[in-house]
Amino acid sequence: MTETLTAPESAFETAQAQLRKVADLLSLDPGLTEILAHPRRELTVHFPVRMDDGQTRVFTGYRVQHNDARGPVKGGLRYSARVSLDEVRALAMWMTWKCAVVNLPYGGAKGGVVVDPRSLSEGELERLTRRYATEISILLGPDRDIPAPDMGTDARIMAWIMDTYSMHHGHSVPGVVTGKPAGIGGSRGRVEATGRGALYVTQEACRQRGLDLRGATVAIQGFGNVGGVAARLLSQAGARVVAVSDSRGGVYSDAGLDVESLHAHRVAGGLLAEHPLAHEDITNAELLELPVDILVPAAIEGQVTESNAPRIRAGMVVEAANGPTTAAGDAVLAERDVYVVPDILANAGGVIVSYFEWVQDLQSFFWEESEVNQRLQRIISAAFAEVSAVAQQRGLRLREAAYVVALQRVVEAIRLRGIYP
Repeated sequence: MTETLTAPESAFETAQAQLRKVADLLSLDPGLTEILAHPRRELTVHFPVRMDDGQTRVFTGYRVQHNDARGPVKGGLRYSARVSLDEVRALAMWMTWKCAVVNLPYGGAKGGVVVDPRSLSEGELERLTRRYATEISILLGPDRDIPAPDMGTDARIMAWIMDTYSMHHGHSVPGVVTGKPAGIGGSRGRVEATGRGALYVTQEACRQRGLDLRGATVAIQGFGNVGGVAARLLSQAGARVVAVSDSRGGVYSDAGLDVESLHAHRVAGGLLAEHPLAHEDITNAELLELPVDILVPAAIEGQVTESNAPRIRAGMVVEAANGPTTAAGDAVLAERDVYVVPDILANAGGVIVSYFEWVQDLQSFFWEESEVNQRLQRIISAAFAEVSAVAQQRGLRLREAAYVVALQRVVEAIRLRGIYP
C-alpha cells in the first residue's frame, strides 16, 4: 500500500491567518501587521544543471527572507517536487516566530528547489546544489542569511553549499550554513535536535497536563529526521509508540512497535510496510485519527484540516512538523478542547542547535554533545514555561500564547529600530 502525502490548503494563508488572529488580540498597529504579513525579500531563480546523460535541465528554486528585525535570517532549504513559493513564504514566516519564541537573535527565512532528490545521481545532486547556492549567494552570509537542512536535504548538501560559498570568497566560511558534518564545523547533536526538542516539549506538556509519559500511547506521522528521532526518543522515555508512517503509508500495532527495528529497517532502505514484524498497515490519514494519548504530526504542513479535525481522537497534539494544522482545522481542535503544542515551539529544537552551531563556528570552539543537549533542554523548557504562563495569564491556548510571546519580541525590535528612511 502506498500513498502520496500532500498539503491540501495554502500554507501561506494559514500562516497569515495565525498572525492576524494574534495581531487583533494584541491590538497591533495595522501598519506593523502588514509589515509582518509579508516577506521582506523573495528570490526566485531558474538555473541550468548538466545531467549525467549530457542534457541540460532547468530547475526552479526560491529563497524567502521574512523579517530580520532581530538579527540575521535563519531557515532551512527544502528539496521536494512539491516545493512552491507559497509554501516557502509560510515556512519563512513561521521561522521568524519560532526564533522569537525561544528568544534566538534571528529572523526567519526559508528556501527550496522544485526537485525530487531521489531522482538524481550524486553528481547531479551536487551540481544542482552548487548552482542553486551560487544563484542565492547574493543573499547569504554568516551575518545575513544562514541556511540549514530541511526536507530532502542533509549534512552533505550543507557541506557543498558551505564549500561553494567559501570558494566564492577565497577562504573558508563555516558559519554560512548550519547542519554541516562535524568535520567542517558542524555541531554534535544537530541531526537529532528537532526530534529531541519535540521529546523535551512533550515531557513538559505531559507534566503540565498530569499525563504519565511512561505507557502513554503515541502515533507519529513522519519517520524521517524529525519523526524517526522523536519516535526512538519517546520510546526510550517509556511511551508506547503504536503507529508511525512515512510518505507512502504507515504501520500500526496496539501492543506497541519495535521502533529501533523499524529504524534499522528504514536505514537499510526498506519501506515501513515491508517490515517483517507483525503490524497492521494504515494510511497517513488513518494514523491521524487513531485513539491515542499523543499525536505527533512530524511530516509536512496542512495535515490536520477542517475535514478531519472532528475525528482526531488524541487528547494531545504535539506539532513536530511546520504548520501541520490549518487555521480551520485548529479552530475545530480548539472547540473540542484538544491540547495542542504549536509547531513554533514544539519543533524549535533544530533551530536552537543550529544557533549553537553558528556560535561555535564564530568562536572556533566546539561543545560536547551532552552540553549541546543540556543547553537545548534548558532553552526549550524555559520557552515552554514562558508560553504556558502567558496562556494561563491571558486565558489562551498555547498556540495563541506562543504567538503573543513571539510577536511582542519582533514588534519591539521593529519599534526600537524604527522604519527606514
